[in-house]
Amino acid sequence: MSGLLLVVSGPSGVGKTTMVHEVIRRLGGEFSVSATTRARSARERDDVDYHFVDPETFQRYIDEDRFLEVAQVFGRNWYGTLQAPVVEALRQGKLIVLDIDVQGAKNVKLRMPQAFAVFILPPNEEALLKRLRARGREEEAAIERRFLEAKKEIDFARSSGVYDAFVVNDDLEVAIDQLTDLVRVRQSSSL
Repeated sequence: MSGLLLVVSGPSGVGKTTMVHEVIRRLGGEFSVSATTRARSARERDDVDYHFVDPETFQRYIDEDRFLEVAQVFGRNWYGTLQAPVVEALRQGKLIVLDIDVQGAKNVKLRMPQAFAVFILPPNEEALLKRLRARGREEEAAIERRFLEAKKEIDFARSSGVYDAFVVNDDLEVAIDQLTDLVRVRQSSSL
């Protein structure tokens, strides 16, 4: 039996992480923990939220071809999905979920075309900008950068052919139900 690799992407502030965690809870999947070179926040736990590694270790992993995908985000920090744990979990028939950006999703689909990729959209640009501001995590200049990047990600997602489905998060519970249903259908069609 083969599992399902679910790739979920969406701009910052769209609610994708909340949605991913709920889909995992409902369907018994596992969250793939990415490696990153960025600093850990006070709320994050190493090896739970991310594998926090120094840039030298990350580069060694790249050199050893350990990643399913790697991406540099906002020109600063590196993120990557370690390939071995994903492949092993799929071999065991598990649902594995990647919460990654559009660069990473493109790379995963190139290496594993059977992956099911879903992009989470905001209801509109104004709602996304409001959500970014409401998080209260960043100064206005950083919010504006994230917003511009989000618009590019959305354009890429719509035009690239990488994504198999789109879910609009206008109402979080409805969006979670839609994503869960899409995954269930994909799981049943791959049996």
